[in-house]
Amino acid sequence: MESPTSLFLILISLSSLAFLSESRLSYNYYDQSCPRFAQIMQDTVANKQISSPTTAAGTLRLFFHDCIHTGCDASILVSSTPFNSAERDADINLSLPGDAFDLITRAKTALELSCPNTVSCADILAVATRDLVTMMGGPFYNVLLGRKDYRISNSAYVEGNLPRPTMSMSEIIRIFSSQGFNLQEMVALSGAHTIGFSHCNEFKSNVYNDTHYNPRFAQGLQKACENYPKDPTLSVFNDIMTPNKFDNVYFQNLPKGLGLLESDHGLYYDERTRAFVEMYAKDQNKFFKDFARAMEKLSIHGIKTGRRGEIRHRCDAVN
Repeated sequence: MESPTSLFLILISLSSLAFLSESRLSYNYYDQSCPRFAQIMQDTVANKQISSPTTAAGTLRLFFHDCIHTGCDASILVSSTPFNSAERDADINLSLPGDAFDLITRAKTALELSCPNTVSCADILAVATRDLVTMMGGPFYNVLLGRKDYRISNSAYVEGNLPRPTMSMSEIIRIFSSQGFNLQEMVALSGAHTIGFSHCNEFKSNVYNDTHYNPRFAQGLQKACENYPKDPTLSVFNDIMTPNKFDNVYFQNLPKGLGLLESDHGLYYDERTRAFVEMYAKDQNKFFKDFARAMEKLSIHGIKTGRRGEIRHRCDAVN
């Protein structure tokens, strides 16, 4: 007969095993619990991107803002309440596009109908981002599954922990480095600017006095943004050459003075990062390979598993 102490130790061991099992990520995490997961995601993503072509870039930005700060835990999706100002209402996140949030809501709704209380919002955001990158011509990369959704989302923790286009390159490098990303990974991830757009307020003050701009490009930006005070929604493509294609032309633009943001110019004119820009400008396959590897790393950054999180019923509210 087992002693009480032995039984207690056995129970503790079983509990630990259950926790470890629950915490383990895998590529086939939903094969048994939600067999149609991949198909539902692909259908939802394709339909949304076709109807709203800016969805891909918006979702990629949403994913980055979620992951690089507190980890890939869907905390960016939580709405504020009278008692809490959530991450999405931090100043830097106010410009995150509604189409990206809408995509996650659509996918969550479809998955809840197929397999209730099973798929986390964090996994939905990670897979949606990968599927959209691929749809835009970018590299396919594997996404581990099994993240949980975080119960905490606070706007007060955001400032200074996300890179702004007006920051110096040293400040941006510090942010990436503090989260465990090296220079090459930072430059590869910056290649996400190959798609999407930026609002005029993010660069308009630079186009009159920044000598890094191609003069004709600067004149074009001045004209494109001249009505910005009356229309704050005015924006310009990050990559003016192939704005709707995920490729390496973004890096080719930088030596020509065709970068849009101050941080884009910084990548080329800073000695610490220029070599990577030049390498990716010459070799798209190398860029794709390094981008995919960096995204795989980013997608498991700071994730919550096991009892550290939950499966939200709705992506915009904790249970």
